[in-house]
Amino acid sequence: MYLSCLLIDVGEDPDHPRPGRLWLRNLYHVHQRLCMAFPSDPRKHCDPQFLAPYAPEDFPEQHHLADRKKTEVDADTLAQVHSQRDESSGFLFRIDPQPGGGVAILVQSAVKPNWDYAFRNAGYLLAAPPQVRPFAPIFAEGRRLRFRLLANPTKKIDTIGKEERLGHTQEELRKLKGRHGRRVPVDADQLYQWLAGKAESGGFSIDEGSTTVQPTYIYVNKTRNGDGQRLRSVRYDGILKITDPARFQETLIRGIGPGKAFGFGLLSVAPSDR
Repeated sequence: MYLSCLLIDVGEDPDHPRPGRLWLRNLYHVHQRLCMAFPSDPRKHCDPQFLAPYAPEDFPEQHHLADRKKTEVDADTLAQVHSQRDESSGFLFRIDPQPGGGVAILVQSAVKPNWDYAFRNAGYLLAAPPQVRPFAPIFAEGRRLRFRLLANPTKKIDTIGKEERLGHTQEELRKLKGRHGRRVPVDADQLYQWLAGKAESGGFSIDEGSTTVQPTYIYVNKTRNGDGQRLRSVRYDGILKITDPARFQETLIRGIGPGKAFGFGLLSVAPSDR
């Protein structure tokens, strides 16, 4: 894997924002631009200077569409949300405020990104050249690490349970087949428990006394007509203990929770003695 740090030019005066600050306000556009660092081989060969119009199919990280009929807007949303994330493809990112009012974007990717290509026609968004380094951690059971996670804690409601299925005829079940439930924000008093549950299945454990939980909301534009939605945003900082190195490695690669196209899910770790 690779870790990248992109310093964004947000300017010093919020009342007179630089283009970078305006760009960060639309997380769809942020994710789209980051995807451009992973152009397909035909795209790089035919358009090495990124002069051709943007086309989502030329950037594989955006082109893992679910196999379902959707409107054009929904299909575009699915392309950004359902990118595959495993040992060979995909990336996670997080927007991190920096001391002094700066902003950085941290990116963890399965392959080395081509930031020169991604920002060839938008270098004005960056405050410094991107920094990239290989990331090949080795984890041992029982090791303690500092961590940071920006997550979108949600839970699913209105799903069809086994008991409910028993009370319906086959015809009624066919009508209910499309009801897969809906996601709603986790209650404020359950935010720590949400992460503790993810940790248990993700190969690590956390301690409530050493974990800070900072909840807020972010606003994202979901459609081109300006309509948007609020998403629960929670920053977790603390110390974790690895209980299953293999599962923890997979958790680190895949991320935690939903909303990964909006900058959620990247689990950053560092030695606990730093």
